[in-house]
Amino acid sequence: MNTSNDKGFTGSIPQIYERYLVPMLFEPFAQDLASRAASADPSRVLEVAAGTGVVTRAMADALPEHVEIVATDLNQAMLDCAAKLRMHRPVTWQQADAQQLPFDDASFDLIVCQFGVMFFPDKPRALAEAKRVLRPGGTLLFNVWDRIEDNEFADTVAAALGKLYAADPPRFLQRVPYGYCDADAIARDLAEGGFEARPLIDTLAKRSRAGSAQEPAVAFCQGTPMRAEIEARSGGNLDEATAACAAALAARFGDSAIDGKLQAHVVAVQR
Repeated sequence: MNTSNDKGFTGSIPQIYERYLVPMLFEPFAQDLASRAASADPSRVLEVAAGTGVVTRAMADALPEHVEIVATDLNQAMLDCAAKLRMHRPVTWQQADAQQLPFDDASFDLIVCQFGVMFFPDKPRALAEAKRVLRPGGTLLFNVWDRIEDNEFADTVAAALGKLYAADPPRFLQRVPYGYCDADAIARDLAEGGFEARPLIDTLAKRSRAGSAQEPAVAFCQGTPMRAEIEARSGGNLDEATAACAAALAARFGDSAIDGKLQAHVVAVQR
C-alpha cells in the first residue's frame, strides 16, 4: 500500500479544503478547542498541523492580545492559504514537521493541534517533540475524529467509493483521519512519547451542515489526499467518484441543505 500521499495537501487541495471542509467539519470543533486553550491561560502557544488556520483564527479571537501564537504546518501550501485570510492580530506562520520541531526546549506553555495527530507517521515521536518544547506544567491539547461510523458524511463517502471501486477501494478516510480513535492507543502513544500524566479525554458530538450533497462529495474527494488515491485507481475518474459520492449523500440525507452527525475525542495532557 502506498501511503506517501497521505500528508499531501498541495495543488488545489488547500483552497477546496478551506472552502468546503473548514465550515462543514472543522469550525464546530475549532471554537471548542479555542475555548479550552483560553482556559489554560497561556502566554505562548504553538499550533501544529494548523492547516488553513481555522483554529488559529478561533484562538486569535479567544486569547488575550498579549498571547503569542505560532502556527505551523508540514505543508507550506496550507500556510500560504491561511496567511491570506484576514486576521485582526499578528500570528507567526512557520513551516515545520511535528516530528522535528524547530523550537527550543520548554519554549511554549500550550500546544494545540486540531485533527492533525492522525497524520503523523510516528506518533510517539511527534508527541515526544511536543513534550520537549512544552514548559513544565504546560499542556498538550488536541482532538481526533471518533470512528468513521460516528461521522456520517465521511462514512457515506467511504461506502460509496467502496462500491465504485469494489476491487480496490480507496481507504484513506478509514486509514488516516478516522483511523486513530482508540483511547487506549492514544494513551499508550502519549506514554511512549514521555508524558507521565494520564490524559483527559472528552468525546463530543456535533452537527455537520452543508448546502447540498455535492459539497461534502467535493470536499472529501477533491479537498483531501484521498484525491490522489482515486486518481491512482485503474479507471479512476475524479468527477465520476465525486458524482457517486454526491448521489449516495443525497440518497441518505436529501439533496438540498443536509445535516449529519460529527463525533470527536478531545485530549488534554499535562507535561
